[in-house]
Amino acid sequence: MNVTISASVGGSSCADEQGKAEQARSYRQAQRRESRKALLLAAPLLLFLLITFITPIGILLMRSVQNPEVPGALPNLTRALQQWDEAGTPGTDTYAVLAHELVQASDKDELGTVARRLNFYNPQMRSLLLKTARHLNNKDSQDWRATLLGIDARWGDQETWRLLKRAAHSPTPDYLLSAVDSKVDSSGDVVSLPVEESVYLTAFSRTVWISASVTLICLLLAYPVAWLLANLPARQSNRLMLLVIVPFWTSLLVRTTAWYVLLQPNGVVNNLLSGLGLVSQPLHLMFNRTGVLIGMTHIMLPFMILAIYSVMKGISPVYLRAAQSLGARPLSAFVRIYVPQTLAGVGAGCFLVFVLSLGYYITPALLGGAGDEMISQLISVQTNQQLNWGLAGALSAYLVIFTGIFYFIFNRLVGIDRLRFG
Repeated sequence: MNVTISASVGGSSCADEQGKAEQARSYRQAQRRESRKALLLAAPLLLFLLITFITPIGILLMRSVQNPEVPGALPNLTRALQQWDEAGTPGTDTYAVLAHELVQASDKDELGTVARRLNFYNPQMRSLLLKTARHLNNKDSQDWRATLLGIDARWGDQETWRLLKRAAHSPTPDYLLSAVDSKVDSSGDVVSLPVEESVYLTAFSRTVWISASVTLICLLLAYPVAWLLANLPARQSNRLMLLVIVPFWTSLLVRTTAWYVLLQPNGVVNNLLSGLGLVSQPLHLMFNRTGVLIGMTHIMLPFMILAIYSVMKGISPVYLRAAQSLGARPLSAFVRIYVPQTLAGVGAGCFLVFVLSLGYYITPALLGGAGDEMISQLISVQTNQQLNWGLAGALSAYLVIFTGIFYFIFNRLVGIDRLRFG
């Protein structure tokens, strides 16, 4: 009898386990079906982001290590220089290869690109290549080494050939080093540029400083505004919210240009201050750091207000009243009870404003001076004026890395990935 009961219980338990396993399997299958449906719905957006956002950024970042100019225009010379041990100068055959490919590159209109690439190493390389190609046109020789040395004695310099070999090497670290004011010297060691030649490290530190200053100013201005919006009656709060949202409907260029008009020596701000007798001479509010901070703060302030307001709106006033009923002073209750509950919004707003400020271009370009260039302006110079896409890609790569580092720091301090908005 006991054996029968035990067998019955064991069979029932086994059936229950099988039933639970079947339910779990059915649940997982349903979850997978829902995930596939969600992925299909999001596929057009993901494809759009991949084509218009991720791919261009990836291509630009790849430019920071690519070096296609010399290998593409002078392929035989590239292979010959790979065999050169950098002792003395290359052999006569390499001189012959150089002569023939310079003429071919000139005929194909590719020599200008090669000359511009080598000019990044030495400003005299462009003139050397163009001069050599011009003299080699329709010329034949049995001793190309002597011919090239007769055109220009620099072809007998070891450093000239080292620069050619460096420019023919791909991938290259040159752009990444240049972006942090470093280079590879003749002995192959990485060295820093002299202080008077350093540009990019100063620009990076300036960019971080301006972004941090704008973030702090926006926080000081946005916090009381967000508190007012969160605690006013709904009708008044909605009216004031329009003043925060309306700037989003106005072009960024128009808003920056408006400050250009307001801040000039004979503009509205200086005329108002002079009329009130507060200043005797016009203040210098443009083409300096002051103009940049004013313009960027005006544009970034709504982001900070909305981030903090979204959290404050979900905080019940009961907590403050309870603290005051227990004997806390209003200021103490506000600082110790209310402010900690708003840190999620403060962290999100600070991170959003700081990251957006890192890549700002229009406002510093219009309102800043010679000492206020941010890294985005230098990237623009490299792409539009210098046509140095490799260095622009390297600067962009470091900007992306800095953004990731700052995200990690903010996340450790405030926990951005755990923020919840009311």
